[in-house]
Amino acid sequence: MNSSYTLKSWLPQIVEIAVEAGQAIMEIYAQPDLGTTYKEDNSPLTRADMVSHHIIVDKLRSLDPRLPVLSEESKSRPYQERETWSAFWLVDPIDGTKEFVKRNGEFTVNIALIAEGKPELGVVHAPALGITYWAAEGVGAFKQVAGVEAAPIHIHDHHAEETLKIVASRSHAGIETEAFLDQLSKNGRHFEVLSIGSSLKLCLVAEGAAHLYPRFGPTMEWDTAAAQCVVEQAGGQVVSMQGTRLRYNKAELLNPYFMVCGSSTLPWLDHIQQATRQQ
Repeated sequence: MNSSYTLKSWLPQIVEIAVEAGQAIMEIYAQPDLGTTYKEDNSPLTRADMVSHHIIVDKLRSLDPRLPVLSEESKSRPYQERETWSAFWLVDPIDGTKEFVKRNGEFTVNIALIAEGKPELGVVHAPALGITYWAAEGVGAFKQVAGVEAAPIHIHDHHAEETLKIVASRSHAGIETEAFLDQLSKNGRHFEVLSIGSSLKLCLVAEGAAHLYPRFGPTMEWDTAAAQCVVEQAGGQVVSMQGTRLRYNKAELLNPYFMVCGSSTLPWLDHIQQATRQQ
């Protein structure tokens, strides 16, 4: 859709939008009452989610009014309308609202540009941690810690003699994850588990701090798109348990179970199939 030049020129503006939303989130985060309510699926919704949503949507529409915006907090858009979109913004105003409510700081603002079903640009901003990841196709992937100059990031290939570092969800670890880890142990792989919230899990793989993130649990497209761009531009992959790349703007916005992998040679699929047979 866009030349690398256009993507590169948009990146700082999208980072700025994410940071502005993050500042508004932190103002509410500092208050005793987060204004928490619950959606029909019993997931939490706070005043900060909606404030962030409006800031991001308004800014993106000003940036390019031609591009539709799909946010977690938007009214649902029927697939008959969405399937005509060749490109659009996909937004999660707060990814990890449960982490926000717990006040552990592990939540993010996610903004992605989707073109023909794939994320071409992504920004993941963790306002409480002062960390921002961003990437664009043909540009690369970067991490910036507040007050420090941004630096390029890259996945770290796992070597047989190394301890395998696996990311697990704080809020959503389940029996499938336990079965997968148990199978790794049975197959003689040495590993340690890292826990963190929101799309920061994908970013740990992107920056080489972890090798693998298996996700056996429900996620929506806005949960993963921005961080998938970061992972892919850092040299990694985000694929279904059948090995196919995660795609976006599907008729059903629910993601399949997936694996974030820092090495295309790691035989994780064999372990998953073995663990599935054991259940």
